[in-house]
Amino acid sequence: MSKLAVIALGGNALLRNNQSGTIEEQEANTTETLENLIFLVKEGYNLVFTHGNGPQVGNILLRNDAGENQYGVPQMPLDICVADSQGGIGYMIERCLLNVLCKHHLKRNVLTLMTLTEVDPTDSAFNNPTKRIGKMMTKEEADRLNKDKGWIFKEEKKSVGGYRRVVPSPVPKSIMNCEVIESNARAGTIVIAVGGGGIPVYTDEQGMVRPSEAVVDKDLASSILATQIKADEFYVLTDVPFVYVNYGEPDEKKLEFLNHTDTLKYLNAGTFGEGSMAPKIKAALSFIEMGGRQSIITESKKLEDKSFGTKITMEYEDKDLHKYD
Repeated sequence: MSKLAVIALGGNALLRNNQSGTIEEQEANTTETLENLIFLVKEGYNLVFTHGNGPQVGNILLRNDAGENQYGVPQMPLDICVADSQGGIGYMIERCLLNVLCKHHLKRNVLTLMTLTEVDPTDSAFNNPTKRIGKMMTKEEADRLNKDKGWIFKEEKKSVGGYRRVVPSPVPKSIMNCEVIESNARAGTIVIAVGGGGIPVYTDEQGMVRPSEAVVDKDLASSILATQIKADEFYVLTDVPFVYVNYGEPDEKKLEFLNHTDTLKYLNAGTFGEGSMAPKIKAALSFIEMGGRQSIITESKKLEDKSFGTKITMEYEDKDLHKYD
């Protein structure tokens, strides 16, 4: 039976920090990333791709603001903006992937699935919004929107200045329609799902699905999906080839093989930045805690070279077992 892997595409897979975000830039980045992953298709893997949406959903919110302020177009809620980004980004990845497959004379069906992620409406995150979204604003603009719409803003660092809207980021409970994702993936279709962490929803006492004004961490939602579809491997792609201790310092040390106990020790000691590597480590740990074989954190350009990447398993094993056999 072919191995099933979930691959969480990092933000730089679609848009780089020094870019303005044109569709040409995003398509070029996406194609380059997929070219680096096509070897997995050649090796017979069944694949599910997930992706972020941070810059893109921020741009959608900017268009929301401009449309309302200049033309009186009603603003859409955050869940609709996340859905918009899922559709647009998913379409872009699907089309680029079909072209890469064609170039390599490979035939696979590709399916983009709008994905809902269930969250707990009583999650403590709803009382402590922390996820920054949208554009920078002045204090006057932030105060006005807080009064008019009830939005919450937090001041950015003094070196940046201004205020940005913050929204809750609850822990994902489950991914809806995971059976559809799994059945299609195991049949050989490459599935693109859980875009931007999924559209956050909850089920009320009457069984109705209701929207949540929140965003979900993409890597953690991807880990939950990987568990639910019983994936063999979970890949978290980022912009560095390894996880490091003291990253960027003279005594920087790469971590190639980690077990659950040591990874947790590093995490609890604050080794990994909360705004960068820590969420990816938490997602990788979640997958193996729920029975996954191994999680791999690396950059897409290094994935085919099996000597790169931090491999996390429940217990240390023979290193040969970590070579994505």
